[in-house]
Amino acid sequence: MKNSTQHYTDILIIGSGVAGLSAALRLAPFHQVTILSKSKLNEGASYYAQGGIAAVFDDSDSVESHVEDTLIAGAGICEKQSVEFIASNAKECVQWLIDQGVLFDTEVTDSGATQYHLTREGGHSHRRILHHADATGKEVETTLVNLAFSHPNIHIKERYNAVDLIRSDKVGLSGDTRIVGAYVWNRQKEQVETIRAKIIVLATGGAAKVYQYTTNPDISSGDGIAMAWRIGCSVANLEFNQFHPTCLFHPQARNFLLTEALRGEGAYLKRPDGSRFMPDYDQRGELAPRDIVARAIDHEMKRLGADCMYLDISHKPADFIQNHFPTIYEKLLTLGLDLTKEPIPIVPAAHYTCGGVQVDQNGMTDIHNLYAIGEVSYTGLHGANRMASNSLLECLVYGWSASEHIKKVISQVADITTLPEWDDSLVHNSDEQVIIQHNWHELRLFMWDYMGIVRTTKRLERALRRIHMLQQEIHEYYANFRISNNLLELRNLVQVAELMVRCALERKESRGLHYTLDYPEQLEHSGPTILKP
Repeated sequence: MKNSTQHYTDILIIGSGVAGLSAALRLAPFHQVTILSKSKLNEGASYYAQGGIAAVFDDSDSVESHVEDTLIAGAGICEKQSVEFIASNAKECVQWLIDQGVLFDTEVTDSGATQYHLTREGGHSHRRILHHADATGKEVETTLVNLAFSHPNIHIKERYNAVDLIRSDKVGLSGDTRIVGAYVWNRQKEQVETIRAKIIVLATGGAAKVYQYTTNPDISSGDGIAMAWRIGCSVANLEFNQFHPTCLFHPQARNFLLTEALRGEGAYLKRPDGSRFMPDYDQRGELAPRDIVARAIDHEMKRLGADCMYLDISHKPADFIQNHFPTIYEKLLTLGLDLTKEPIPIVPAAHYTCGGVQVDQNGMTDIHNLYAIGEVSYTGLHGANRMASNSLLECLVYGWSASEHIKKVISQVADITTLPEWDDSLVHNSDEQVIIQHNWHELRLFMWDYMGIVRTTKRLERALRRIHMLQQEIHEYYANFRISNNLLELRNLVQVAELMVRCALERKESRGLHYTLDYPEQLEHSGPTILKP
């Protein structure tokens, strides 16, 4: 049966995190904007971001220092022009957030003046992290969600999955190859609908769900990267998957993150016997970049045969801990752990996708009328390792730069009056959902084992063989059965897993987040890994 539901919008934004919402709010005074959200509008990685947003607000700090710190953390392959662009626009974009009503923590100076309380995290040489206690993402996301819901030009579709983008030449339209719409799955009605749009913005986040252990919410399934690749966009640096060093090790809270700001405020990493180990690995100790800290924890766990390491801030005053980290403190108490009195068990977990869809300074992809902003994109900012609190900043800056460019070019984009409808007349309902679940678990397990913190060529090749087998099974399943949320996410995750492994096999060195036993040294000359369809 063909579905006959078609929608039109000026701008379709797929994803509802800080990148997507900030772009929507900047565009809505001028155009009709539709936001597509896989679940509730605020159920994304942005909402759960604890640490904060990096920007130069202190007179003793400088944009040049922010740039230099980012270049160092990126292990030599950040694109300097992109880093400078983001760091130099950071304060203005954070000020926009403040103007929207976002509340960042303040403090009173000795002279009685009020200023923003800035914290410091790994890789930063200065205190430059604006935050809202230890729940910055929740404060920012909630503020933007409320503004989006109340804006007359923003139309929100919750519980919708994007299935595929629609390219002009694939549906018989003449002229330049361009994006003209998207097929989307209405999860409530369980039907595929068509959305025509002049401009589409991918703001779908990362792909950490490809791993067995992750700090990310369930929706982080690489949808935008996979859709962009299928439509002909280039991707870059997908071998660089950041593992957050300190995820709570507890059976009742498998993806609860313990913010890096804990280490910024003096927490130590310790072995089970209570001894510190980070000074053995890096002179910066607990404030070394995340790739170094995660590998050190992984090495200590394997060396000692331990299930976890420990994070200890109990030497700090109890009221200091409770005031600075109230969310974490309360959460741990519900699990029988007291942050003020004891070390907390931690393990590394997949956290952030440093590569993605290749874009320019306006967030434009290789295909006309298609933009990608936030974690789904590769801008050149992160290089081989993301520095803490640069991620929400990247979302804000590219939400701004993409919206400015869209406002300039949208008047030149012609309306499309109709698009082919989705045809599911030849497929039927499946009674074998167990196949999807089995493939899902298999993918996440072998990606953790073969494409994890430490890699080898043999492991990567083994992963690629398994991915190709899964792709064949999923293709056959997709062709014969009606789609579901799990099928769409599995299809996308397997595609992104292939791109990740292919990027990793291309890099014949160890650099930043990509560490391989077969090539343990850095090459003298290196750059991004770019894959073209």
